[in-house]
Amino acid sequence: MRIIDLLAPEAIELGASAASKSDAIDKLIGLHEAAGNLSDVAAYREAILAREATGTTAIGEGMAIPHAKTDAVAKPALAAITVPEGVDYDAPDGKDSTLLFMIAAPSDGEVHLEVLSRLMTMLMDLDFREALMGAGSAQEFLQLIDAKEREKFGEPEEATAPVVVKEAADDRIRVLAVTACPTGIAHTYMAAEALDQQAKKMGVSIKVETNGSGGAKNVLTADEIAACDGIIVAADKNVSMARFDGKPVYITKVANGINKPEELINKVLNGEAPVYHHSGAAESTADAAESESAGRRVYKHLMEGVSHMLPFVVAGGIFIALAFLIDTVMGAPQDGTFGSATPVAAWFKGVGGISFNFMLAILAGYIGRSIADRPGLLVGFVGGAMAAAGCTFAAPAGTEVSAGFLGALLAGFAGGYFMKWIEHICEHIPQALDGMKPVLIFPLIGLAFIGLVMCAVNPAMIALNQAISDFLNSLGNAKILLGILLGGMMAIDMGGPINKAAYLFGTASIANGDYDIMAAVMIGGMVPPLAIALACTFFKDRWTETELKSAPVNYIMGLSFITEGAIPYAAADPLRVIPACVVGSAVAGAISMAFGCTLMAPHGGIFVFAVVGNWPMYLVALAVGAVVGALMLRILKKKVSKEG
Repeated sequence: MRIIDLLAPEAIELGASAASKSDAIDKLIGLHEAAGNLSDVAAYREAILAREATGTTAIGEGMAIPHAKTDAVAKPALAAITVPEGVDYDAPDGKDSTLLFMIAAPSDGEVHLEVLSRLMTMLMDLDFREALMGAGSAQEFLQLIDAKEREKFGEPEEATAPVVVKEAADDRIRVLAVTACPTGIAHTYMAAEALDQQAKKMGVSIKVETNGSGGAKNVLTADEIAACDGIIVAADKNVSMARFDGKPVYITKVANGINKPEELINKVLNGEAPVYHHSGAAESTADAAESESAGRRVYKHLMEGVSHMLPFVVAGGIFIALAFLIDTVMGAPQDGTFGSATPVAAWFKGVGGISFNFMLAILAGYIGRSIADRPGLLVGFVGGAMAAAGCTFAAPAGTEVSAGFLGALLAGFAGGYFMKWIEHICEHIPQALDGMKPVLIFPLIGLAFIGLVMCAVNPAMIALNQAISDFLNSLGNAKILLGILLGGMMAIDMGGPINKAAYLFGTASIANGDYDIMAAVMIGGMVPPLAIALACTFFKDRWTETELKSAPVNYIMGLSFITEGAIPYAAADPLRVIPACVVGSAVAGAISMAFGCTLMAPHGGIFVFAVVGNWPMYLVALAVGAVVGALMLRILKKKVSKEG
């Protein structure tokens, strides 16, 4: 497979005009769609926007390489546009982008990744880029790519992935490097090529390991690591670091590998790279935190815990809900045995309860691990379990009242940051004791710390949880205001921090037995995609042709409680779409609360409506919220011209 096998003439537009980054993305997605490269345009758009949300895919020097790896891709493919006037794509060098390739990569299969890596390395050649910009037709554009690929990588039967290595006269490679980006498609290989080209100009031997989607290539050997002057790690994701213990290592972002290769190489040659000491801790991650705020780092640690917790909560919650449904169908008495009165219900409730009861330990454990890597795992798990059990100095084995969600959060963050500090302190102990740190020193110190902390703070956490529960129970009709608030929060950023805050509050409320809160939260998250789908169905003059084609899938996404289906529409017109969705979700949340709808399963959308308390009114709440949102879109959005 060669590059021209991935790039069809109908997926190329030369001399295009793009008013904005969003416009350029739409054009490239449209080319992919026209070439038959996508099986789900809306899902692919969502994947592209999600990748852009983590950081711009503009490389600088007039290039941008938006990309996504998703099941929405029917076949591996490229689309390309040239924009002579340039488009602002948030490039790191501040320059407009004039040459844009969009990569569509399927989730399965890796053959095409080697081909895409070749394109990335070829684009580092300025003369080649200028030739592409001057192409007069799609066919000429393809011929230039084919000729350059043959020149650099040989004829098809000889084509192999580039081995980025240059041997020195003494047969020793002075500089080693590792490049990696989250998707492992574009930036990984461009950083490798940039480092290789700069090293050749400087007369320095270098070898670069690429950690792409197809796995690590050109892997550094133990002998090369031992003999080199130092290592550059230009990565935005975890790479294997234990092998570099005791060597000078300079850790930075993958973008710096592309834009600052000379600076990075000089850091190693001039002895400015610090000596790396591996302790199994979070420092093994290539740290991109230099560009992140403290709040963003805390949010990422929280989401690491939440992402691992959700499977336990969702599966366990649905099993428990099914237990109550089975007893209802079987006519079991609604007394203290309800939910486990019949053998089948008892089995579902028992298994679901075991899964659900892992929630706080998993949450705290993986928050701790995200902060301090393996040493943070023990303190997080134990702290979360102690929060769930309500352990105190008076009752070390636990009480009948849990410290709940807040106690688990405190355990995860306090334990994680404490262990990170301990790891730093232990860097100065004799090297002979290094082997004891991960199996004896860290666990003992961590367990003592988290045991003392949780027994000290759990009484306050228990009192706070009880106060919150009492307050919610006392609200009565005022709970409608809570439904408005939580429903609206679910639609503000549709999967972002505000949405996640409302969702976490809902899942925490389930643990406290407040099932009406989770019902309002889920219905608030279902409304935005449904409101957009309805508006596209009945008010077609408010949407572009591309938006109308993608709209039907939002019926499915909304009913499945996948709020993110609304993101492409919100991104295209946030000032109108987001307020309309917020109003619709708030109305649905209020109706759900007003009629006492309850939900014990924290996910599932319409597929768990059978276990919703007062499900007929829950359906009414969903329908009314979606219609209100659609009508708001009709009012707020302007008509779209046939050209627009």
